[in-house]
Amino acid sequence: MKLAKHAIDRRIARTRGVLQRALTSLILKKGYEAITIQDICDEANVGRSTFYAHYTSKDDLKRKGFDHLRKELVDRQRDAQAVPGDIGERSLGFSLTMFEHARDHIDLYRALVGGRGGTVSLGQIRQILSDLVRNEFAATTDKNSADIVPRELVVQYVVGAFMAVMTWWLDGGAKLPPKRIDAIFRRLATEGITSSYS
Repeated sequence: MKLAKHAIDRRIARTRGVLQRALTSLILKKGYEAITIQDICDEANVGRSTFYAHYTSKDDLKRKGFDHLRKELVDRQRDAQAVPGDIGERSLGFSLTMFEHARDHIDLYRALVGGRGGTVSLGQIRQILSDLVRNEFAATTDKNSADIVPRELVVQYVVGAFMAVMTWWLDGGAKLPPKRIDAIFRRLATEGITSSYS
């Protein structure tokens, strides 16, 4: 029974991977807006019923394509927080991984920017980053302090700054190495935050 479930799980993962790769390939070939469900099915060599067994729409397929990235960023954040030392060094431990991911997918970013696919993708990235920042600062919030900055304001500030820096960097061709842009972002973001939460 367990072996059969494992085989089904692997088959589901394989099908979803094929559909994700088909969508990515089509975005690079013809742009997100022009892609239909049938295009994705043809590219992936699956039937429409198979597509709809896994996803409700191409937007759903695009959003769920970020599940692996979410897991990777959560893991990096957890690793960073486990390291002893200064909070400024451990804060926002996911950011370098996100910058590296963005650089590695710059062609996809360029194909999506300005259209519906970009809106879906950047919205999903914003949600992932908001969850990460919210979780990071959950343990440091002192609700009894009168001068504390509301946690959700901090979340929006950090995520908004990150998205602005990443967009500026990608629009400029990602000329600075990811480690350099990450160091700049983290320094700018944490100097203002750690004084509020130390």
